[in-house]
Amino acid sequence: APESLMQALEDLDYLAALDNDGNLSEFGIIMSEFPLDPQLSKSLLASCEFECVDEMLTIAAMVTAPSCFLHAPPGTEEIARSRWRCFSHPAGDHFTLINIFNAFKAATANPTQPGNSEKWCRDYFLSCSALSTAETIRAELVEIMKHIELPISEPDFGSEVNLLSIKKALLSGYFMHVARDVDGSGNYLMLTHKQVAQLHPFSSYDSTRRIPEWVLFHEFSISEGNSIRVVSEISPHLFAELVPQYYFSNLPPSESKDILQEVINHLAPVSATKEEQK
Repeated sequence: APESLMQALEDLDYLAALDNDGNLSEFGIIMSEFPLDPQLSKSLLASCEFECVDEMLTIAAMVTAPSCFLHAPPGTEEIARSRWRCFSHPAGDHFTLINIFNAFKAATANPTQPGNSEKWCRDYFLSCSALSTAETIRAELVEIMKHIELPISEPDFGSEVNLLSIKKALLSGYFMHVARDVDGSGNYLMLTHKQVAQLHPFSSYDSTRRIPEWVLFHEFSISEGNSIRVVSEISPHLFAELVPQYYFSNLPPSESKDILQEVINHLAPVSATKEEQK
């Protein structure tokens, strides 16, 4: 549909993937090297700047592969939640996925016990095939990074600096996927089209019963009960720091936008000072 095409072009423009003539920019050409959604490509390239490439490669592989969470058989749902809780990261689902991938890699590292990974996945109600697919995708992405000579930073997962860097890389691509809990009960209003959604049941926040106010999400699903999937907490200050101004100005009016505008106004003098120092 023409409307969908125009929306797609607008999104590419927000991501700096197009030049003034509507052709791919130099940045867009590099983005197109990756067999990923444009937003994910942008986040992966941004991770080079923020020096969290290793972690972002894992996130990209895990969200591109099928969901690693299995639907627990009736009567075992609480057991499954308690097993998944072992991997929960307080920073959100993107970080939880890194924990799961690293644990899967550790479980498959012992060559003397073939089939150990299948048993490990069954014990934790996880899909072995989905995690194996993620492993393959990640290896392919690493090869593409090397082919176009992009730097791959050393793993540093867990440090405060690294966690902040990952959030910055994610926001660089997914600033269009931000929502705010408007009533304190998990009803998230998306900034872009003001639709209300709830957290997906597989979210680590669902199992810990914690409801962050501002979140970045990977995707929105109408078929799964208007839910947002793969969600991590962000701060409005971080959003205000990284959002393109022309995207923000096009957002529909809302209380969330007013809050963000106040943050941007507060940050403006600081930004001006930094520019003068440069």
